[in-house]
Amino acid sequence: MARLEAVRLLLAFACMSGFKLFQMDVKSAFLNGIVNGDMYVSQPPGFEDHKYLEYVYNLKKALYGLKQAPRQWYERLSLFLLSHDYERGKVDKTLFIKKAGLDIILVQIYVDDIVFGSFNAKLCEDFVKAMQGEFEMSMMGELSFFLSLQVKQSKEGIFVCQSKYCKNILKKFEMEACKAATTPMSTNCYLAADDAGPEVNQTMYRGLIGSLLYLTTRRLDIMFVVCLCARFQSCPKESHLKVAKKILKYLKGTISMGLWYPSHSPIHLVGYSDSDFAGCKLDRKSTSGTCHLLGSSLISWHSKKQACVALSTAEAEYIVAGSCAHILWIKQQLEDFGLKINKVPLLCDNTSAINLTKNQVQHSRTKHIKIRNHFFRDHINNGDWEIKFVSTESQLADIFTKPLSKDKFYSLRNELGIFDMHVLP
Repeated sequence: MARLEAVRLLLAFACMSGFKLFQMDVKSAFLNGIVNGDMYVSQPPGFEDHKYLEYVYNLKKALYGLKQAPRQWYERLSLFLLSHDYERGKVDKTLFIKKAGLDIILVQIYVDDIVFGSFNAKLCEDFVKAMQGEFEMSMMGELSFFLSLQVKQSKEGIFVCQSKYCKNILKKFEMEACKAATTPMSTNCYLAADDAGPEVNQTMYRGLIGSLLYLTTRRLDIMFVVCLCARFQSCPKESHLKVAKKILKYLKGTISMGLWYPSHSPIHLVGYSDSDFAGCKLDRKSTSGTCHLLGSSLISWHSKKQACVALSTAEAEYIVAGSCAHILWIKQQLEDFGLKINKVPLLCDNTSAINLTKNQVQHSRTKHIKIRNHFFRDHINNGDWEIKFVSTESQLADIFTKPLSKDKFYSLRNELGIFDMHVLP
């Protein structure tokens, strides 16, 4: 998931900066790794030397199946790039940057897939030439498919979806002919343990939830309900499966929907935090929801049940605001891209939670809140981000904390950049 988030940030930055991303593939990547020390393997079946059957091979390069193969491949690749004046990212060690005056080239590595782009076409040409001179590479052209993500680049922006993956899920769970639903979850649906309910196949239910969880890397509109259904994987009941199947019905009618990153939008970073106080009916824990946008492009989001029971709405909102430390990771990534942003606004719709970050007297009365939830006060004082008030109607993170009415759900979905590829704005 972290790798996909890094790719989302790279896509948003490339779209706003006006350059295209390209993709390369390394042939037999792990075979390029150099083995450290002596390692011996028996003669493989079909390639034995019958004169020396007792002999073994002394490996010089890594083989697929060796535990050190991925590490050795990455080490060789990184040393090669570093020797060509590339710098490794400070927080993402699979990101490599090379600057030439005001120009910059960004290279994102994922095992044997390489995504890169630059303002300067010559930097891209030099990178391709250097890589093909050292390794066996396949130039895939413009980035169009990565980790099951379908990417469509144009002058107006970048559209990312998983329509093919959605169709595969519907086919796998025999829901291709189902009737489409307008929302993934009704507002009057509250899941509970349902101990008396009929049981369902655990393997099937867990497989369904696992498939949907991967889909949430692009379909934020199902994030809350998928995470809610995932809480009952230990003993799923028919009521839980019914809600999970409604998600599939919703996907049936929204297969071609995905994230839209408009080009040339102003580059600014903003975060939203929200909570549903005591939203879980089982243990009365609150649900946290956060999201971060770079300009008009959504790059990060999460929906998660809080670890402790909050004693008030203010405390629940304060805890989720403190969980937005992900802003620091995004800020550092943008600095690697050449952008420095200070005082990132974090928008919260609870004034009491905002006051906890400013009022020392009120802060002294909240000793029951764990110390780790206070750390972001220091970052606010240091100017890393600032917390601001936003009205509940404009709180985008609301979609990650509770089921919403159809009109409110559609409104927030559009605000967060989820559109149908056939009716893009």
